[in-house]
Amino acid sequence: MSKHRQLTTGDYGAILRRRWLLILLPVLFGPAIGYGTSLLFRSRYTSHSLLLIEPQRVPDSYVKPVITEDLNQRVENIQQQSLSRTRLQPLVERYGLFKDQAAQKSMEELVGMLQLAIELTPIKPVVRSREEMVPGFQIDVTLEDPRVAQQVCSDVTSMFVDEDLRQREHTAQGTTNFLQSQLVDAKRNLDEQDAKLAAFKRKYTGMLPDQLQTTMNLLGPLQSQLEAVTQALNRAQQDKTYTESIIEQQVQAWEINTAMKSGVSPGQVTDPDPLVKRLSDLQNYLLSLKTHFTDDYPEVITVKSEIEDLQKQIRQAASRPKPKPTEKAEKSTEPEPPQIQQLRAQAHSYDDAIKSNSREQRRLTDQIKQYEARLQMSPVVEQQYKEITRDHQSALQFYNDLLSKRDQSGMATDLQRRQEGGQLRVMDPADLPAKPSFPNKPLFALGGLGLGLALGLGMALIAEQTDKRVRTEVDVEFYLGVSPFALIPVIETATNGKRALKGQEKARAGQKGPLSISGIH
Repeated sequence: MSKHRQLTTGDYGAILRRRWLLILLPVLFGPAIGYGTSLLFRSRYTSHSLLLIEPQRVPDSYVKPVITEDLNQRVENIQQQSLSRTRLQPLVERYGLFKDQAAQKSMEELVGMLQLAIELTPIKPVVRSREEMVPGFQIDVTLEDPRVAQQVCSDVTSMFVDEDLRQREHTAQGTTNFLQSQLVDAKRNLDEQDAKLAAFKRKYTGMLPDQLQTTMNLLGPLQSQLEAVTQALNRAQQDKTYTESIIEQQVQAWEINTAMKSGVSPGQVTDPDPLVKRLSDLQNYLLSLKTHFTDDYPEVITVKSEIEDLQKQIRQAASRPKPKPTEKAEKSTEPEPPQIQQLRAQAHSYDDAIKSNSREQRRLTDQIKQYEARLQMSPVVEQQYKEITRDHQSALQFYNDLLSKRDQSGMATDLQRRQEGGQLRVMDPADLPAKPSFPNKPLFALGGLGLGLALGLGMALIAEQTDKRVRTEVDVEFYLGVSPFALIPVIETATNGKRALKGQEKARAGQKGPLSISGIH
């Protein structure tokens, strides 16, 4: 066969017709050999169980889950814990696994063999009717005994479920304990901020930003009261001075009158009783007017003018030389007239009013100064108050957030204890395998068929490559470069057969023999 000429479909058909027996024999014996090979292996059985991750039964809007770990990482953690040597060694000892190899291998190697016999296959979420099914994973355990494989698969499944529940409860409880410890620290900090805020309010009472308006509202009436008290004090002082002058005049008039009655002739001293009586009447009238009118009222001005004239006359009378009182007059014990006593009582009441108004004036002045000092200190106090309230608000907000999270974590922990949170659920328990998963005899037979076919095709290809005969007109034209006039078919005789065999032997030996041209087959 040509090594260089491109083969056509017809060439391949001719090769199959020539080499069909060489291809058919491996194809026939390949399945039998593959099936026989499967009998050499020990049968192994695989038990299956399906675990689904069940979502939390209480809606997340009511109780937020505390476990937000990625599903793949969570399954990997559970797998590492459940398939650890500590967990699998009791299974090896309980079921006596790998007895034939127990003498040659250590317990750690036997546990490693069991780990290889356990396969974990995640199940990806599937979307159907816009609803996402709960993801999970499948556990496969492959051993030589089907019942032991089922029991080990069931135990491994239980370990996965228990480990998942333990981890979830441990995580939830750990979160709750951590939040509780943080809550205690936050409560202590909040109490300190409360104490600072309370002390600041006590120290700067009336100067706080929310009390400034109240202070200003109190300051206005106090100033009005101070003005009224000051006016009353001035009026009382004026009235006292005026009353004292009248008392002095009346006393002088009374003394003159007393002296005259004691022995002085009527021509020496002018009798002042009409003037004094008139002055007393005008003063009483003036006091009554002042209770209703101001000093600018015309009648008040007129009365004051008359009083001044009478006082001048009384002073002139009092300035005249007085006769020496007689012994009888000196020893006179006549009491003061009721008018003088009344004026002295009135002057005493004015003195009390002056003292009272003075005290009230000092009190109001001090209070106004205190309020004004508060207003002056208000900008500094406001800045400090903002800093304290800001720290207090931050501490309060942090405490409330921790309190809310602690309560949420507590409810989530309670859900885990009641097994109502998201957890693993055994959808399909471990089954008892009815037939071995390895070796798969039909698969071995099919593999033998494929290998036989590949072997037959390979043998046919090798045979064609080693065959040097020219078979077709195309081969003649390709190798000789000329077109043949005619093709003579081969006449099979005994001599020709022997000659053909010799030619093939020489070709195999590398010798040049006569070119053989056969007909188209």
